[in-house]
Amino acid sequence: MTQTGSPRTRHGTVPTSASQRNCEPTGQTQTDPPTRPHADTTRQSPAAACEVAMESPTSAASRPDFYDFLDRMRRPAAADLFRSIKSFLVSFSFHEPNTEEDGSKVQAFFTEMEGAIRDHPLWANATNQEIDHAIEGLEKYIMTKLFDRTFGASSEDAITDMEISEKISLLQQFVKPHHLDIPKVLHNEASWLLAVKELQKINSFKAPREKLLCIMSCCQVINNLLLNISMSNDRTLSGADEFLPILIYITIKANPPQLHSNLKFVQLFRRETKLVSEVEYYLTNLISAKMFIIDVNARSLSMEESEFQKHMESARLATKISVASPSSSQGLPTYTRAHKEETDLAGSRFPFMDSETESLSPGEVKQLHDLYRQVVTRYTLLSKALRKLSIDEDQLLSSVDDS
Repeated sequence: MTQTGSPRTRHGTVPTSASQRNCEPTGQTQTDPPTRPHADTTRQSPAAACEVAMESPTSAASRPDFYDFLDRMRRPAAADLFRSIKSFLVSFSFHEPNTEEDGSKVQAFFTEMEGAIRDHPLWANATNQEIDHAIEGLEKYIMTKLFDRTFGASSEDAITDMEISEKISLLQQFVKPHHLDIPKVLHNEASWLLAVKELQKINSFKAPREKLLCIMSCCQVINNLLLNISMSNDRTLSGADEFLPILIYITIKANPPQLHSNLKFVQLFRRETKLVSEVEYYLTNLISAKMFIIDVNARSLSMEESEFQKHMESARLATKISVASPSSSQGLPTYTRAHKEETDLAGSRFPFMDSETESLSPGEVKQLHDLYRQVVTRYTLLSKALRKLSIDEDQLLSSVDDS
């Protein structure tokens, strides 16, 4: 991976727009990754070390904050807090969705509610940690309720997500570790696969904290791998020069769904006080990986321009062939099947994408209507499958609303 400067200069500097304000470094440089091993990971194999890197969003350790918060909100003494929360949620119905403005409102509300909870009898004599747990529960409650409004809601976000996914699906077909200057001593397929699977979980959750846990778990797998290799080979770590290329490769292998929307959602709606230190470092690096993929060219992959274009054209051709084959989706990786469906939207299964309305015959209108019904049916089934992952929590949310 040819670079004209440090990874921070080339890939780690993130625009400072409102939608990206939470990734400004605060005391830790991009080239200084966290070096604190988790527990006794320095004496474990890379795979074993990765498994204890961080709590999973589905683990018991990640849930008590939320359940305790819901339990307290059912109590009569919490009526004043619950009215404030409901009033805040209702206020969004008076305004059109705007993720940046919504993010600012949510952050201000978290700050306001932290003070209210500290002064509330239900948390009398509570420790700072108990107060923090309550705000974590509040964040999850608020953002689960506002999820459909705040996550990937704009057409611009949807287009960016699709473009990134399509580009990654092409890169997957030819990018190898050596294209990113990853030395062979750092190759570990078992750890890489674990990191891929952690990152692919990100779209299974609605709360910013849980999405961030997926990012953290993925990055800590990589960091633990680097720590173990450095110790077993008496090798000095070179910071983001080694970490970022591996994360880019993992991101390409994973092709996480709606990568842009997920990162934007975490940046805007995860509590600002939590986006610091190690968390900030990992999040900033994944944003850098995303930007690398968006801007990827021959030079960034240490290729000649002609070779890069040849690989990209071959990948596009392979994609078209896979779409044309009736049985092509069987046995293929998830990302290939997903890309096939995306390509179908503008391909042979939807032949009227570029047609003018006036030029359609009655028979073609009927055919178009049938295709529309297929799309709606598939979308509905997919949405139900995804939402089933958090159905128990949705039921709890409803029980609080009804109390």
